[in-house]
Amino acid sequence: MAAIPTPPPPTELQTSSFMKKMNTPTLQENVNVAVIGAVIAVVFVTLLSVVVLIIIYLYKNKGSYHTYEQPEADPEGSVQMEDLPCKGEKEEYFI
Repeated sequence: MAAIPTPPPPTELQTSSFMKKMNTPTLQENVNVAVIGAVIAVVFVTLLSVVVLIIIYLYKNKGSYHTYEQPEADPEGSVQMEDLPCKGEKEEYFI
C-alpha cells in the first residue's frame, strides 16, 4: 500500500475579499449585546408579572359595593305606614 500524500498546510487563510473586509465583533461587543438583551428580558418579564398581578387583584376585588337604602320588602307595592309622631308632639331638631 502506498501512502497518500497530504497537501502542505496553507500559509494564508483562503478567504474571499468580502470576508477580509467584514468586521467581526470582538468579545467585548458580544458581552455588551448579551447584557443589553438580558436587561431587556428582565424588564419585559417584570412588566408582564405586574400586569398579571393587577389582573388577579382586580378579579378578586371586583365590584362589590354597599348601599344604605332600605331593601324593598313588599314587591306588590303596598305602602306601609311608619310610626309617625302625633301632630301634638313637638320634634327636636339638632343643628
